[in-house]
Amino acid sequence: MYLHETQIRVRYGETDQMGYLYYGNYAQYYEVGRVEMSRSLGLTYKELEEVYGIWLPVVSLDMRFVRPAYYDDLLTVRSELRKLPDEHITFHVEILNEKRKMVNAGTVRLCFFDAKTRKVVQAPEYLLEKLRPYFV
Repeated sequence: MYLHETQIRVRYGETDQMGYLYYGNYAQYYEVGRVEMSRSLGLTYKELEEVYGIWLPVVSLDMRFVRPAYYDDLLTVRSELRKLPDEHITFHVEILNEKRKMVNAGTVRLCFFDAKTRKVVQAPEYLLEKLRPYFV
């Protein structure tokens, strides 16, 4: 298992009329978690795309809303890989408030997509090499 945490402060423009974090913004927070997890492994999304020609389109997103987050809350996005990727990679995400209470949780599944052939491919070996030590 590989777990990474990053923090995001809710900005005013991300809230709705009630002062809650607008529900549509949670998917963006999931993306921040994924991107920062990749960066923590020494691999950026930009590098995946530009150097290796791999895209990671989302194929499914499932989330549940437990309690609201508000303007100026400092949230922790916990992104977890529970198994090594194959042609798909699934991130299990929890968003916690400053009291470490769950605000939102879900999963997002992406596929590895070769930009040239426009086909789904297996997870690249250079990514698997970075992840294997966490799954022994």
